[in-house]
Amino acid sequence: MRRRILSVVAALLLVASGAAACSTKKATTSSTTNSKPIVVGSTLSLTGAFASTGVIHKLAGQEFIDRLNASGGLLGRKVEWKLLDDQSDTTRVGPLYEQLITQDKVDLLMGPYATPNILAAMAVAERHGFVLPQHTAVLAPQLTYSCQFPAWSIGATPNQYVPNQLFDAVASLPNPPRKIAVLTSQSGSAAFVTDGYGTDKSGVLTIAPQRGLQVVVNVHYPPTITDWSQIAAQVKAAAPDLVINNGLGVDTVNALTAMKQLGYTPPLTFSLFPAPGPLLGLGVTGQNVLSVSIFEPNQAVLDRIGGDAKAIVNDFKARATTAKLPYPVFETQAAASWNAWQILVDSVKGAGKVDQRAMCDYLHAKGADTTFSGHLTFDPKNNNFWPSTLGIKQIQGDQWVLVWPVDKAAAPLKGPAGS
Repeated sequence: MRRRILSVVAALLLVASGAAACSTKKATTSSTTNSKPIVVGSTLSLTGAFASTGVIHKLAGQEFIDRLNASGGLLGRKVEWKLLDDQSDTTRVGPLYEQLITQDKVDLLMGPYATPNILAAMAVAERHGFVLPQHTAVLAPQLTYSCQFPAWSIGATPNQYVPNQLFDAVASLPNPPRKIAVLTSQSGSAAFVTDGYGTDKSGVLTIAPQRGLQVVVNVHYPPTITDWSQIAAQVKAAAPDLVINNGLGVDTVNALTAMKQLGYTPPLTFSLFPAPGPLLGLGVTGQNVLSVSIFEPNQAVLDRIGGDAKAIVNDFKARATTAKLPYPVFETQAAASWNAWQILVDSVKGAGKVDQRAMCDYLHAKGADTTFSGHLTFDPKNNNFWPSTLGIKQIQGDQWVLVWPVDKAAAPLKGPAGS
């Protein structure tokens, strides 16, 4: 009898030991699964025409992910970024996002740079039901996918907002402009500010006469333009008070350089979406150039934002200096990137899991908190475009300074030298 009891006990112990081993194995497997990184996939223009701006978004994204992982990652998991180069070629963007989703099996998406590229990525994201935060597409009427979320807003009618804000700013000068030259890239990222969009024809060309401004030059040029001499000669001959370049990247640099070669510099110039460093590199020729801005790291602006904004700005400066960026400063493009990453992270945290539908629903219901633009709300009826925080910045000395509107400005707006 005793022998039988001992046999039963031994068998029970063996079963218990096996169960414990199985339990340990399950726990180990579960732990391994939970430690698998969350992978974010995207493209950026790391080469080609948009590379001077794409590199800013790359550095900002890398900084954000490093800070995120240092604070524990996302849902307790490390975050990795699979970044591909779209070579500033819109035709490459769609296939690369298809690759990221279907072959690379990324968990999350981040948008590329420039409106045409973002539209191409958006089509793929919509087809697969992915949430798509995006940095810089502001043409609200085209961005109809309800789960794309803009990180930079010029409101629901940007073709009206930008000209009116610019004309409000320059009208405040002692000797405001009367004659303007309008140089427009045929890129979808910029032309709408000049020409309007769809049935809404409001833009610089229609709003300027309403504001008492005469358009003395109106030129549309292809994004691939390399010879600016004819445009420069036309502007010089017309002698405008203000040149408006609704273009991208280094367009304004090339235009001003061509004008300087003719011995001419416009009294005032506005550049819509420039790479910030090359314009500063023009020195005297670039002084007082204007552009749009959602953030500049001027001390007055940093003091108003508070929090860890200053640490973010300083870290970016160190990284950009190491990368030899011509303007190693955390400004509008970097702030737009930071917003986009914060939107993505808030969507996952709010949903409590990587679930595209739940993430999209959370952002519609609760919005997202951003360091540089505050709390954002997303209404699908407005294609998720939130009330704009856009301002006007100006090159003053060796930096860009926020100058408009007055209640947010870090310095007064300057007119042409001697005015």
